[in-house]
Amino acid sequence: MTGWRRRTWRIVWRSLLGFVVGSLVLVLLFRVVPVFGSMVMVERKVQSWIAGETLDIRHQWQPWPRLSDRAKLAVIAAEDQRFPRHHGFDLAEMRRAWEASRNGGRLRGASTISQQTAKNLFLWSGRSWLRKGLEAWFTLLIEALWPKQRILEVYLNIVEWDSGVFGLEAASRHYFGVSAAQLTEVQASRLAAILPDPRGRDAARPGPLVERRSAWVRQQMHNLGGTAYLERL
Repeated sequence: MTGWRRRTWRIVWRSLLGFVVGSLVLVLLFRVVPVFGSMVMVERKVQSWIAGETLDIRHQWQPWPRLSDRAKLAVIAAEDQRFPRHHGFDLAEMRRAWEASRNGGRLRGASTISQQTAKNLFLWSGRSWLRKGLEAWFTLLIEALWPKQRILEVYLNIVEWDSGVFGLEAASRHYFGVSAAQLTEVQASRLAAILPDPRGRDAARPGPLVERRSAWVRQQMHNLGGTAYLERL
């Protein structure tokens, strides 16, 4: 092997090692430290600057006990009902989504709460293979290094619920004028119902689609056994 190739491989391996060590340190840090921002927040801010607009980011971290149990359950019921059981990837849901697309249906997402947490916290928007690979890497890390309760806690605190509105506390005050601990079951189900399109739907003034989905979410919450389901985390 020539000298320049040897130097190139050395740089590549050192870069990979630095990335692995750096991501491990970052994930371990966020296991215990409150998360006061995310890459999606940064992306939204940059997009507003490019568009010549001003976007105020509304976000307030709330620890697990101050987050409504109804909201925790509603998000699991709406987004990822096998969350306590899988290891970051819901293979059964992925298989169903793939089979549906092969039969002529629209290819729908099958992301778990763990995947969405990894994507929102560490990565940019997009559908490239690089981003999907990094999403898988960070999903594996948080599943290995965080308890399920921590994953859901971080997700609820960073997920986007409207333009510039991130996290359950900001969303609760934005839509209903109450704190994240005071949400009713209906309010929690409406917040969960708009997550597939948070900037295109309104939890405070829900249309027929959101009303139907929020009713479905409440039924799923009851089917799961109510907030006692959270004891599995």
